[in-house]
Amino acid sequence: MSDIRRFEGNGFLSKVVVADGHAYVSGLTAKDKSGGVYAQTKDVLAQIDQQLAAAGASKARILRANIWLVDISTFPEMNRAWQEWVDPQNLPARATVGAPLAGSGSLVEIMVEALL
Repeated sequence: MSDIRRFEGNGFLSKVVVADGHAYVSGLTAKDKSGGVYAQTKDVLAQIDQQLAAAGASKARILRANIWLVDISTFPEMNRAWQEWVDPQNLPARATVGAPLAGSGSLVEIMVEALL
């Protein structure tokens, strides 16, 4: 049985769980919700960089990403931020759907899984 490491638990969840050579980053929303989808996506992606680094991984090691948008018509704004950020040599599998989000003011939520 492998060790399981948990990072930044808050009573409800861990922001990252590391097990069996994988880092599982929980769905993250923007800390600054004052901007639109593009700005919020950039905020979330910066958080993902930080969480992956803390776990010993990087965006080049992401296997898959799940993205939720409050309004699917904002897909181009999210995708522009994503394309500026993602490693073009290591594109992960990705799904994007429109869905209501739990956080007030949140326009985008992103969850990733990466290899260590």
